[in-house]
Amino acid sequence: MSLLNTRSKYLQIAFNRSLAEVQEMVSLLPPTPKIIIEAGTSLIKRYGQKAVSDLNYWWAEKIGQPAYIVADLKTMDRGSAEVKSAARAGASAATCLGLAPVETIDEFIKNCETHGIDSMVDMMNVPFPFEVLQKLKNLPDIVVLHRGADEHILNREKQIPLNQITRIKGAYGKILISIAGGETTREVVSDFFNGADIAVVWRSFYEKPKDTSTLAQDFLKLIK
Repeated sequence: MSLLNTRSKYLQIAFNRSLAEVQEMVSLLPPTPKIIIEAGTSLIKRYGQKAVSDLNYWWAEKIGQPAYIVADLKTMDRGSAEVKSAARAGASAATCLGLAPVETIDEFIKNCETHGIDSMVDMMNVPFPFEVLQKLKNLPDIVVLHRGADEHILNREKQIPLNQITRIKGAYGKILISIAGGETTREVVSDFFNGADIAVVWRSFYEKPKDTSTLAQDFLKLIK
């Protein structure tokens, strides 16, 4: 069972600029638990555990309650070690790639449960996410249906598999679905209309950090 409220919808904002810039951007966000903060992969590669721990501190202080921080590790191997590191830094959730070996995903999910954080399996470039889930010993807390950043730019015809939401939820009940790769308000509306629980955005915040407050408020209006 996820740490998140399964009856709520969330906006997940991924941060990948310098840590100083990210601190300023977080300070501009409206203080609401409807926002999930993500330490992006490049941010973690650059700053390590400090990126996660600093985001945890800044956002918890801003909203006046425990923060929900995603460490976008994109684990492909050594699931146990990466989960332990993320949890120690204060992450509430971590990501593993659906393309990883089944053994790695199983180990990742097991260790997330051991350390009390949510497991997120990112299905980027996985043609049939349902088939991956069928092979696992235990289900992740959250499935991420993901069109990659490069795909979004270079392959406009590639669609996010929103049709998988109903199938996965129909088979597995309360599993949460996160959608990444849709950056416009229209796409976020479509995410939630099709049954997603979390919409992930990053590009507009990365490109216009000074507009963080306005951007966040515009996206939050779409969450009902």
